[in-house]
Amino acid sequence: MARDRYVGCVLSDRAAEPFTTVEEAWLWFVRCCVARAEGARFGAGRGEVARPCEPDDIAREVGRLYRGRILRPAHLAVLDRFGRRLAPPDPWAGDSQTDALLWAEALDRLATPLKRKGIVS
Repeated sequence: MARDRYVGCVLSDRAAEPFTTVEEAWLWFVRCCVARAEGARFGAGRGEVARPCEPDDIAREVGRLYRGRILRPAHLAVLDRFGRRLAPPDPWAGDSQTDALLWAEALDRLATPLKRKGIVS
């Protein structure tokens, strides 16, 4: 007897629009996490733009990269700090060059899996 294949569900009737940059995807992810912590409920097709993923998809990739020791704790700290600020490191705001390098390195390491999954174009 043949087994049924899992195909997944259709999240929206609209065409999904991938993020243009990894930074845009990360900041969207952080905004979703903050909104969820404040009690927001998510549903497919409710946003202005249909996205090709759920926030948890990005969290899973970050977790996978961390467990694989591709992202270090310093990367996660910088991603969290500047993600909550909703802005990348800025030397004019007093952010260090080390923070900027860690930010760029973390986003670079996250880019490949997100592009492979079609989350980032």
